[in-house]
Amino acid sequence: MVQLKKKLSGKMRLKYTPPYAGAGDMPEPDMFVLTSAGQRIPAHSKILASASVVLESIIERPEKHRSTERKITISGVPYDAVHVFLQFLYFNKCSDEHMESYGIHLLALSHVYSVQQLKQICTRGLAKRLSVENVVDVLQLARLCNAPDLYLKCMRLVSDKYKAVEETEAWRFLQEHDPYLELEILQFIDETESRKKKTRRHREEQSLYMQLSEAMDCLEHICSEGCTSVGPCDMDPNEHKGPCSKFSTCQGIQLLIKHFGACKKRVNGGCSRCSRMWQLFKLHSSICDQTDECRVPLCRQFKLKTQQDRRGNDPRWRLLVKKVISARTISSLSLPKRKREDESRIVLQPHGSRRSIRV
Repeated sequence: MVQLKKKLSGKMRLKYTPPYAGAGDMPEPDMFVLTSAGQRIPAHSKILASASVVLESIIERPEKHRSTERKITISGVPYDAVHVFLQFLYFNKCSDEHMESYGIHLLALSHVYSVQQLKQICTRGLAKRLSVENVVDVLQLARLCNAPDLYLKCMRLVSDKYKAVEETEAWRFLQEHDPYLELEILQFIDETESRKKKTRRHREEQSLYMQLSEAMDCLEHICSEGCTSVGPCDMDPNEHKGPCSKFSTCQGIQLLIKHFGACKKRVNGGCSRCSRMWQLFKLHSSICDQTDECRVPLCRQFKLKTQQDRRGNDPRWRLLVKKVISARTISSLSLPKRKREDESRIVLQPHGSRRSIRV
């Protein structure tokens, strides 16, 4: 990891103070922690053992040639990072400044020595500081340190900013030294794109079902109450109906009804617009549960024909009907409660038996 190697070679930044400074009256330290550069940091074995089970096992492990001086070696990270790590073991605190400077090293130390609280702090802190420049290094470390939340956030950033990440030195280093991780990243990007396409396709399908559901509502509305110039045959021809709340859809249905009423090709199936109208009538009949009181033309006839016709058991048609009913239910649940109650009363109100439309 390029950036990690650069940080490992950095100079000491913290002025020397024992990690337990500020803890009040403390007994004399009974051990030392040795860093990579050979610096000695005084510490208390009981404090370290109580904060980390790994350090506890190291401290209590018998040595063949034990000297009078007890010591533990923590190598591979700068002196300052070790000092901050020990401070956390004493005080359970890590400042934003320390996280900014030594977050990568602290995550590695917290994983190696099983300090879960510090590991969680590092995971959240590094996730907030992710960038195109450091995401590859953090991703490698998250993978090694078994930090799944941080790993997933890194993967998502690489997927979203892949073109920019591909130009970094860290990515070129990864390609040369860790082809398995590169393959893992590319597979993740491919799976992400597949999920996006699937989600997009699902939304488009849902939009189509919602449009059909709205068309069914408009068809019932036109045949029972009327809208602008089209309505049931018993409506006063001089009565002017204003546009409804779904007039953009309702107007299209009205134009189809007007064409259907005047077209001479609809019986022989030679007109595509009339075929769409036949399909709307059939779809309405399939979802209508008020057949005896329904005022939509041909509702009862289509219902009887579907029951008699074996082709009425077409699985694709049943699936379409099921999806439209589901979309209609979702649409009704999104309405305010009072409006739903008003619409349910309108649906349950008995109508006359006439099922013709005035155009």
